[in-house]
Amino acid sequence: MNKPLPASRQTKLLAADAAGIAEAAALLRAGGLVAMPTETVYGLAADATSGTAVAGIYAAKERPSFNPLISHLPDLTSARRQGLFDANALALAQAFWPGPLTLVVPASSGCTVSDLARAGLPSVALRVPAHPVAHAVLEAAGRPIAAPSANRSGRISATSAAHVLADLDGRIDAILDAGPTEVGVESTIVACLDGAPRLLRPGGVPRAAIEYVIGRPLVIAGDAGHAPISPGMLASHYAPAARVRLDAEAPEDGEAWLGFGPEGREHPASLNLSPSGDLREAAAHLFGYMRRLDEMGRRTIAVARIPEHGLGEAINDRLRRAAAPR
Repeated sequence: MNKPLPASRQTKLLAADAAGIAEAAALLRAGGLVAMPTETVYGLAADATSGTAVAGIYAAKERPSFNPLISHLPDLTSARRQGLFDANALALAQAFWPGPLTLVVPASSGCTVSDLARAGLPSVALRVPAHPVAHAVLEAAGRPIAAPSANRSGRISATSAAHVLADLDGRIDAILDAGPTEVGVESTIVACLDGAPRLLRPGGVPRAAIEYVIGRPLVIAGDAGHAPISPGMLASHYAPAARVRLDAEAPEDGEAWLGFGPEGREHPASLNLSPSGDLREAAAHLFGYMRRLDEMGRRTIAVARIPEHGLGEAINDRLRRAAAPR
């Protein structure tokens, strides 16, 4: 196992105003690490064109070096300088950017995203985020920005500045605090590499919406082995310290409980993702509630059954990864 990285720097908390955005962009251009909000989760940002800066992400997150990173751009024009978009990729980008969709496409001959950020692959993962603060940072930085979720590798993704601070205080230069994120789960990842688009990771854009745009069913990719082609494909991922028991009818003695829907359950270590059964609300609460239950110190978190449609597909994907053997 890797030894924990010692805290070695002062982590500044920046306001999401013009001064904070300018300082965040300057830190990124200088090779620093900045946690910034997107509409999905907080991302740990670094200059994607600098292998040294990207190495800082891996070190801070203690992330496997074979897992490629998503590079963020301010618009489609900038993204097309980095990757080759076929008709499907272009249609999806035009339909869902800016927004919570990542496209894995062949790297262009002029791609400036570092080999380390691409994990040595001939493809590149690109996204144009919708969050206005993230967009402002990308415009000011003037280069692709790699930004995986701002948490240590395998831990629950951060949906607030406080979550980032709890995981990465002393490991990064700054956190740009714009309040809690809205979508709550990471971007959907679709590969457009060799014909039929493949769904690599469910996320903030439902599969049905993507299939409507491309006019065909997505090919569903299985979990990766030792060389995933995109983020989010390791089987054991997004894991709390507690064991996770899925599709539970009720908590057993000593378990924490993560509920869903109008169950009316009273339990000393209980949170409900959405009492009304709203999957969007549940997605927004998922990582924060998992963190809070994990902090209660119970050995197991029992999780109620979540519907497998719309954003429920992404929620269940995260929960299955949290429950995977590790």
